[in-house]
Amino acid sequence: MSGRDSKDGRRGRTDPVLGSLDNLDSPGPAPAPDDGLPHFRVEAPERRPYAGGPPPRRRKRGWLLPLVLLLVIGAGTLVYLQQDRLRGMLPATELNDTLTLADQALAAGKLDGSNGDSARELYEKVQSAEPDNDRARDGLRKVGQAEVARADAALTAGNVDEADAATNAANELLGGGSDIERLRQQISRARNPSAQQGSLVDQAQAALDAGKFDGPDGAGALYRKVLDGDPNNAVAARGLDKVGDALAAQARQAIAANDRTTASGIVERLAAVVPNYGDLPSLRASLAETRKQDDQATSGLLSQAADNLRSGKVAGDGDDNALARYKAVLAVDPDNAQAKAGLGQVAQALIVQASASQDAGDTEQARKLLDQAATLAPKSADLAAARGRLGGGHAAAAAVANDAASSNDTAQAQLSVTPEQKAQVVDLVRRARAATARGDIMTPPADCAYDLYRNALAIDGNDADARSGLQSLPGVVQKQFETAMSNGNLRHANELLDTMADLAPGEPGQAGLRQRLASALVDQAQQRGNAGDREGARQSLDAARRLNPDDARLPDAYARLQSGR
Repeated sequence: MSGRDSKDGRRGRTDPVLGSLDNLDSPGPAPAPDDGLPHFRVEAPERRPYAGGPPPRRRKRGWLLPLVLLLVIGAGTLVYLQQDRLRGMLPATELNDTLTLADQALAAGKLDGSNGDSARELYEKVQSAEPDNDRARDGLRKVGQAEVARADAALTAGNVDEADAATNAANELLGGGSDIERLRQQISRARNPSAQQGSLVDQAQAALDAGKFDGPDGAGALYRKVLDGDPNNAVAARGLDKVGDALAAQARQAIAANDRTTASGIVERLAAVVPNYGDLPSLRASLAETRKQDDQATSGLLSQAADNLRSGKVAGDGDDNALARYKAVLAVDPDNAQAKAGLGQVAQALIVQASASQDAGDTEQARKLLDQAATLAPKSADLAAARGRLGGGHAAAAAVANDAASSNDTAQAQLSVTPEQKAQVVDLVRRARAATARGDIMTPPADCAYDLYRNALAIDGNDADARSGLQSLPGVVQKQFETAMSNGNLRHANELLDTMADLAPGEPGQAGLRQRLASALVDQAQQRGNAGDREGARQSLDAARRLNPDDARLPDAYARLQSGR
């Protein structure tokens, strides 16, 4: 053995080996220079020979590629299943566009308006669609601050009316504050300086002598201006009582003549001009007694009208129909909510009858019925949908008249719509949905959801998306109303309530919404009064009275406002 392993893999004896002796006499390597440091010799590690067997193989990672593929497939599946949620996380482009326009309007000083392009209107649209939008909320706060600055500038320039309007707007947006209170006091001093007190009293007396009791230039408003500047002015206080006496006398005369409509109007004017007039409760009681005397007749008319509706006697000649009886109720009680709702139900019944006439091929009768419904509910969403179907389904009605056995009138009507027209309808519906999302329900004209859906139905009256979209608008507006109420934006809520009345006139559920808004306005009036904003409080109470004259809290709220409590 020479030191190599044996064939059976066992290590044998190893003989010593001297190596090469050829260079035995050659000089050795030169010694390393002495640097004064200790020297070490590092031995190379001894390599142990391989013990036998086949050489080791490097492990291949064949599992890595399938794992990567599995992860990719899983991620793709997750994205597909959650695509709606992910799509909802994308920025709302239209809302962002509206916010950009609002920012531009704010920068340009266009703070408020009624055309839908002011900063306040645009921010409120975004907030209505997305109540938690921080950018819209911050924008409205900035608009309020800008209104404060505008009021200050208007006062400096001597424009008191503009300052008052700007202060009211700032108060609505900021919810009061020290700046609002300061502006109120400055406006009050500007409008009622001591030197003008005598002049205002003289003007009020002249208006009283002329029988001009209410209105901005009436005796009541003039005396009230004097009292706003000087609450202890005895002359103005006695003058305001005289205004109350004159209006109360007119109201009693109307009650004696059984003219409840006129009497109610005078009593409401009295409540607006002299809200804490002493005989106001007794006048209201007299009106209530008169109302009780009419209740039996009114109740009977309403019951008969409901029976007429159930039996199909919706309208026609004579008095034996729902329309005639509801009108008779309103002649006695113009504010009767049940009768107003009944007129809306009559309009709905006429629309249903018109649809039946159209299905039977009698388009002329259908048009007559829809024209009659339009006198009761001109902006009804159902009416607009029915008119669109009548116009768009004309070819279908003619086909039914020529072939009574045919029942595929909708399909035949759709054949008369060209591909280009169908594309127009699809685009109009898309724009209408976008307008709905922005809150543009009835305005601006031609670019609001209501007009866009009607335009689509004018092209294809049988388009299901346009018809269902139009008929869904009242429900959309109600949701926006709830949002506005939750945010305390009562002015916008009032606007939405008017829109609902246009789209679904006579809907019974709206009475409850009106009562809720009126109650919220009374609460707002109390808050404004406590903050010293008497004019703002009076405006809130007047708005509440228009919505619900029978609100039990109104008399006390007016009395507290007048007494300054």
